[in-house]
Amino acid sequence: MTRAIETVQSVWTAKRWREHPFRMVGVVMHLFLRELYGLFWIAAGVNKLRKEWLTTDILKQIFEDRLTELHPASLQVMFLQDFAIPFYKLVAVFVTVSELYVGIALLLGLTTRWAAAIALINLLGFSAGGYYDASLIPFFALSIMMMSWPSGRWLGLDGRLSRRYPGSRWF
Repeated sequence: MTRAIETVQSVWTAKRWREHPFRMVGVVMHLFLRELYGLFWIAAGVNKLRKEWLTTDILKQIFEDRLTELHPASLQVMFLQDFAIPFYKLVAVFVTVSELYVGIALLLGLTTRWAAAIALINLLGFSAGGYYDASLIPFFALSIMMMSWPSGRWLGLDGRLSRRYPGSRWF
């Protein structure tokens, strides 16, 4: 059995809590943030479904409205004009489906690091489209944090699946 898998099995022991109380509090905080972050992404995806992003041109209208707010020579305008507006249906599908996937995966601890990477890609896309402000910085930080630590192995399906499929990149 590999060291990483042994670590997965021994995270929640009383001995571990006695030996590393601050580390374990950090693990619990990380798991709490993972769940909150997952709920955020599910809410965002459900909101897009309720507003019918997949069946209407509402996203195209949002992008066109955003063009009027940005400096004409900015990279955001180029991104919107050359990519986002012409492919708004594809963007709507990607954003909606990926938000739902990220939220569900984070809540279940399933492919946690991959889900966080997709969340980061979404955030970069939002920024490229001119929707960047300081409120996105904590979301970038959360995505990077979720990619860095194996929280799906601490509490989630990643731990169970990594034992079943050792060496898999997904878990």
